[in-house]
Amino acid sequence: MDLVLIGEILSGLMFLGVIGFLMLGFPVAFTLAGTSILFALIGLSLGVFDMSNFSALAGRYTGYMTNEVLVAVPLFIFMGVMLERSNIAEQLLSTMGKLFGSMRGGLGISVVVVGALLAASTGVVGATVVTMGLISLPAMLRAGYDPKLATGTICASGTLGQIIPPSTVLIFMGDMIAGMHAQAQMSLGNFAPSAVSVGDLFAGAFIPGLLLVCVYIGFILFKAWTDPESCPAMPMSPEERRGLPREIFVALVPPLMLIIAVLGSILGGIATPTEAASVGAVGATLLAALRGRLRVSIIVDTVRSTAKITAMVFIILFGASVFSVVFRQMGGDDLVHEFLTGIPGGAIGAMIAVMVVMFILGFILDTFEIIFIVLPITAPTLLLLGVDPIWLGVMVGVNLQTSFLTPPFGFALFYLRGVAPGSISTGTIYRGAIPFVLLQIVAIATLFIFPGLVTWLPGVLY
Repeated sequence: MDLVLIGEILSGLMFLGVIGFLMLGFPVAFTLAGTSILFALIGLSLGVFDMSNFSALAGRYTGYMTNEVLVAVPLFIFMGVMLERSNIAEQLLSTMGKLFGSMRGGLGISVVVVGALLAASTGVVGATVVTMGLISLPAMLRAGYDPKLATGTICASGTLGQIIPPSTVLIFMGDMIAGMHAQAQMSLGNFAPSAVSVGDLFAGAFIPGLLLVCVYIGFILFKAWTDPESCPAMPMSPEERRGLPREIFVALVPPLMLIIAVLGSILGGIATPTEAASVGAVGATLLAALRGRLRVSIIVDTVRSTAKITAMVFIILFGASVFSVVFRQMGGDDLVHEFLTGIPGGAIGAMIAVMVVMFILGFILDTFEIIFIVLPITAPTLLLLGVDPIWLGVMVGVNLQTSFLTPPFGFALFYLRGVAPGSISTGTIYRGAIPFVLLQIVAIATLFIFPGLVTWLPGVLY
């Protein structure tokens, strides 16, 4: 049998093997690396793989560790964890609940608004969902909200940190797509440096993030109009109403100032994402100090959580690097290239196919697993076909936001299940997420039909 065909068959089997082992519950990083090494040994015995290819891994790992852009990841994680520990989220939720609670659907709207604010100041999905689940879910249930609407709103709002900058997923994708775009341009004979950056992706994701916020709020208002019993109003006492202006100022101004300092400096071209992340980390620490929450125990807890989350993400990245090397050397990238270029419709058809595959994988895999496995395989071909790199990155980000919401393995659903009262069943949480998954699909379709929603702001700013 032709060695090229054997290599392509092995690469396809390796991809399916990784998915299968992950579904069985094996650790992600070790599954990626272990399965890849196993198939590399099989390929070596069949003459379709050379172990010397692994020598490239050392340089790749060193590049990850010395990459200035990726330094922003632990800094943004530190900022998010510190803000969570300083009770800013709790104060925001209680204040916004009072502000909107007197109208039907008001509590749900307050959860969406706070989710957006926390996304723009923390970018940590798990912390946001848990915090809102602990504080907002009991209040919404006491107010008589439909448990499905309450849980779905909390899960969907918590995942806004996936797409609204500063998102750690966008940082990784920005760095990856910039390198792939440069390679694609060189293969086409254009040796100019890649113009794609993390800042471009942040700017591109800004309007889609606001679009999702508006879609969520619109759905809650629709429910309030068509089914008022599912989201009743929550009356406010005269004493609470009198003290509300000061409460809003104290709760809203500090995080808004931090958001403007971090995102404004990036979008305005004043600072790089890494520089802005360091400002955000210091700013979050100062806010904690001003609230009297900056104690040694909180600092230690924040640093420990930051180290755990960062290590988890990077060890998945290292395992995915092994997978990428073996997959490419056995001809898997050629197989994917032939498949995507053979799809009717050219770049549009290939883009739809990749989006569908990523959406389906979101039911069983985590976001980072998908971007580290699928993006390096498919993005080079899409970029060669002429797909805009910024549009590609944002579309992938919005698409994979659904991976946090889709049963049975949506992480936002698991986070909420961990803090929800026993009266809320897992089935209720799943059913509550489904309308928001459909809203995500509507948002993806909108961005697909109107790519200018993604590319307009980066074109204006840069």
